Amino acid sequence: MIDQNIFHNKKVAFHTLGCKLNFAETSAIGKKMSDEGFVKVRSGEEADVCVINTCSVTDTADRKCRQAISKLHRQHPNAIMVVTGCYAQLKPEEISKIEGVDLVLGANEKFSILEHLRNLDGQHAEGEIHTTKINKVKEFRPSCSRDDRTRYFLKVQDGCDYYCTYCTIPFARGRSRSASVAETVEKAMEAIESGAKEIVLTGVNIGDFGAHGNETFFDLIKAFDRIESDVRFRISSIEPNLLTDEIIEFVVNSRHIMPHFHIPLQSGTNEVLSIMKRKYNRELFAHKVQKIKTLMPHAFIGVDVIVGVRGETPELFEESCRFIDSLDISQLHVFTYSERAGTKMLDIEQNTAVPERKKRSDILHLLSDKKTQAFYESQMGKTYPVLWESRHNGDHMVGFTNNYVRVERPYDKSLVNTVEMVTLGDWNEDKSALKIS
Repeated sequence: MIDQNIFHNKKVAFHTLGCKLNFAETSAIGKKMSDEGFVKVRSGEEADVCVINTCSVTDTADRKCRQAISKLHRQHPNAIMVVTGCYAQLKPEEISKIEGVDLVLGANEKFSILEHLRNLDGQHAEGEIHTTKINKVKEFRPSCSRDDRTRYFLKVQDGCDYYCTYCTIPFARGRSRSASVAETVEKAMEAIESGAKEIVLTGVNIGDFGAHGNETFFDLIKAFDRIESDVRFRISSIEPNLLTDEIIEFVVNSRHIMPHFHIPLQSGTNEVLSIMKRKYNRELFAHKVQKIKTLMPHAFIGVDVIVGVRGETPELFEESCRFIDSLDISQLHVFTYSERAGTKMLDIEQNTAVPERKKRSDILHLLSDKKTQAFYESQMGKTYPVLWESRHNGDHMVGFTNNYVRVERPYDKSLVNTVEMVTLGDWNEDKSALKIS
C-alpha cells in the first residue's frame, strides 16, 4: 500500500506564466498539493518539486517558458521538475528535452499531478510525457486564485469552440466547457468566505459559459448578483458577439457586476476580421460600445487589438486605426502577431515584416495612452467607491473604483481590502493614477 504521507513537509515551488486563467489553475493545483502535505518553498530554500504552468500564445511566450524552466532548474537542481499548461499540451516533446524536466503533463493531466508524483516515488523521470489528445479532454474544474493585491480570479470556463486563424488556444485547451451555475457560485462563495472583496471572472471564452448545456453566461451573472455579500464581480474578456444587449442592460442596475468591460476587437476592418475568422463585424462592435456608453457613460471599456497579421496591408491598418480612434473606449491591449505552427493564418501569403509590426504596435500604444488619459480626465471630480489594495508605492497606496479608475492616496494599513467613497482629484506625479480630492 502506498504511504499517503510521502509528501509531508515536502517543499514545492510554483511558477506561472500567461493569463489569469493559468494563475487560477496553479492555485487549484497548489491547494491539492498543500492538502497532501506539501509546503510552499520559502526564499533561499531548495524545493523538492517545481511546478511550472506555461503559456504558448506567441513564440515569445514559448521562449519565456523555456527560460523559466532553465532558471528554476538552476535554482533547484535536485527538484523534480513538472511542466504543464498550454505549451506542455502543444509541444510536449520539445519540453521533455529541456535539461531538468522530469514530467510533462497535458491539459487533462495537470490536476492529477499527485498521482504522477507518487508514481515517481521521489525519483527523477527525465522527460516523461503524459498527455491526452485535446479532442478527448472533457473535464472542467472551477478554480480560484488570489493575486498579491486584493483580487481573486475565478475560472468559470475553459476551452474554445472558435477556430480563429491566428490562434492555437483550441488546440491547447480543447472544446468550450464549464461547470453548472450552482457549482460556480459555490466556488465564488468559498472565495468570499476567505475574504474576497473583488472577483474577476476568467476563462478562455467566458461568454460561452454553458454552451453545451441549458445554462448561459447571463444566468451565471444573475446568480452572482443574488449573492448577499459585499463583493464586486468583474467580467474579464468577453467576445462582442456574446456580450448581449441583455447583459449590458443588466449591468446598469446590478448590485455586484461592475461597469467595466473588456471586449476583444482584434482589428478595426471587416476585411481583416474576415481573414481572422472572427464571429462579428466592426459594426456590431461599434454598437456594443455605443450601447454601453449610452447606458453607462462612466463605464471603462478595454479593447484587445492584434497588429501585423498576414493580410493586414498598410491601408487596412490605417483604416483600423481610424475606426479605433472613433470609438469611445478607455484603453487598448495591443498584441503583436506571431506565427503559430498549425494555424490557418499561415496559408495567407501576404506577410508583414517584424519591424513593421513593431511600428504598428507603437502607434496603437500611443492611441491607447490618449484614450486612457481622456477617460481618466473625464472622471475627475466624480465620487466613487474605491477598493484599496495591499500594495503601496512608498507612502502611497493604490486602489480601483468600481469603473476601474486607478486611484492613489496616502498609505493607511487599516484601509487595505476595504471600500471607501472618494472624490477623484487630479493626476498623481507620474500620471499612473488619480489622487483623491
